[in-house]
Amino acid sequence: MGTKNPMMCDLQTGICGPAGEDTSPMEFIDLTAPKKKIELYYVTDPICSHCWALEPVLRKFVSQYGQYFNMHTLMGGLLEKWDGFADVSNGISSPADVAGHWREVGEHSRMPIDGTVWYDNPIESSFIPSRVYKVIQEESPELANVFLRRAREELFAFNQNIAQDDLLITLVNQIGLNGEEIVSQSKQTEANLSLHADFQLVRKLGVRGFPTIVMVDEEQKGVRIVGARTLEDYTNALQQLLPDELLKPKQLPGLDQLLQQEKLLFSREIEEYYSIEKEELEIFLEKQLPKAAFQLDSILGEKYIQSK
Repeated sequence: MGTKNPMMCDLQTGICGPAGEDTSPMEFIDLTAPKKKIELYYVTDPICSHCWALEPVLRKFVSQYGQYFNMHTLMGGLLEKWDGFADVSNGISSPADVAGHWREVGEHSRMPIDGTVWYDNPIESSFIPSRVYKVIQEESPELANVFLRRAREELFAFNQNIAQDDLLITLVNQIGLNGEEIVSQSKQTEANLSLHADFQLVRKLGVRGFPTIVMVDEEQKGVRIVGARTLEDYTNALQQLLPDELLKPKQLPGLDQLLQQEKLLFSREIEEYYSIEKEELEIFLEKQLPKAAFQLDSILGEKYIQSK
């Protein structure tokens, strides 16, 4: 593991890890849309707390500028196992030592993180949900990302162990796939090979901590952005790789459409997406959504909405 521990999450760098289509008979097309010249690699892990903290910014970046790049989500392999592991210098020698780091990340980012799962029912390995992700990705990359989001909600906010079969089966069923079949496939050799192919590409990209976003142009030159950064950091990097184009952000969908797609959104995510202040949330919700469309709740001091 080296001197730094993959379960250490650094508030200053925003890193977890050692580096501190629907088809229809008719569709409208836009031939003026830019040709996607950039390959964007998002290196992440289901139990990466700073990846959870990045969700509000990443969603907005992809919504506004996704027309300029092809996005590839790669699993980074944050925690293989705890057996025989100890990192005394960083204060982590058991799963329980992770909880405090997670709570700090949650409070700093305002993306709720409970963290007591590390005391009550610790995650054995992030490779387990990562393999499930890879199996789903083979069938549908879009559904794989929905699964990843649902898994993170359960882990970070609702304190569930996403390395356990029963929960994984439920989550996969909820996105419309056969949970038992997918989880069974995730334990086969093919899923493990697929996961390790991600690890190989991650190493080739020179990535050691998560989240990391790597953008590469047609000449295989690019930029590597390590840690959870601001929207401006990502848009500036993209603009540097496309110097001959004036980047034009897409118009964002209304909150009704976004909630229909996402099902659950935390206050911090709505604030980032629509550039509003925390104090404006409830007035914004009243203007944007009929009361019958959503339920407003709070967890760990943060408000969130769910579609009814």
